[in-house]
Amino acid sequence: MKAANQLVAEVLAELRDNVEPGVSTGELDALAEDRIRAAGGEPAFKGYHGFPASICASVNEEVIHGIPSQRELVEGDIISIDLGAIVDGFYGDSAVTVPVGRVSEEAAALLRVTEEALHLAIARVRVGGRISDLGQAVQSHVERHGFSVVREFVGHGIGTRLHEEPQIPNYGPAGRGPRLAEGMVLAIEPMVNVGKPAVRVLSDGWTAVTKDGQLSAHFEHTVAVTTAGPLVLTALGGPVVAGGNGYWASPQAMRL
Repeated sequence: MKAANQLVAEVLAELRDNVEPGVSTGELDALAEDRIRAAGGEPAFKGYHGFPASICASVNEEVIHGIPSQRELVEGDIISIDLGAIVDGFYGDSAVTVPVGRVSEEAAALLRVTEEALHLAIARVRVGGRISDLGQAVQSHVERHGFSVVREFVGHGIGTRLHEEPQIPNYGPAGRGPRLAEGMVLAIEPMVNVGKPAVRVLSDGWTAVTKDGQLSAHFEHTVAVTTAGPLVLTALGGPVVAGGNGYWASPQAMRL
């Protein structure tokens, strides 16, 4: 699965670098599709259950599954970019939330805490552990900082299909659910709201937004379970085994 996930990491990094005021979400989508196809891959999201684009572009109160359009980003926005690719029948999947220019202190804190929660969940990936250990790590960190965890959407297994078992909630007590075994691959993706956790889906049938209209952030890595520790397949620069203390041993290498 290395090739698909490294392609996702590289394209997502380029998209992140292209986020600035005046850029439209549709332009980011076109760039993603061009880069994936040029590398010999296929966009994993385009056409998936009818989804019309190659990325999910979710701005501000949009939680996930935002549809790219002519909407231009403005200073102070935050945008979640979720990207998937298929290479030789295997899937890669990752997401990052990016500030557009200067953002509020609240928005900056939301992004920081959500990405930290992802790191903490990854650090709990170990042979013999439980799926709910990951959700407990996310929820405890997020709520300690006064934010809330989305319940309606969860992480998932991934491999020759985009969504496989097991489902990976971002909440709940530790020590429950399936045990982690060597060779499992997990798409871990905290979705965190400034306000309450409730969301609703817009009339387009895809875009999920916070019910209270407050900001939401989303970060995701695809991680393999190995005896050496969690192997982050979507780490930029190549797969890296994450440190076991909740923070990266090599922050630059591990960065989305």
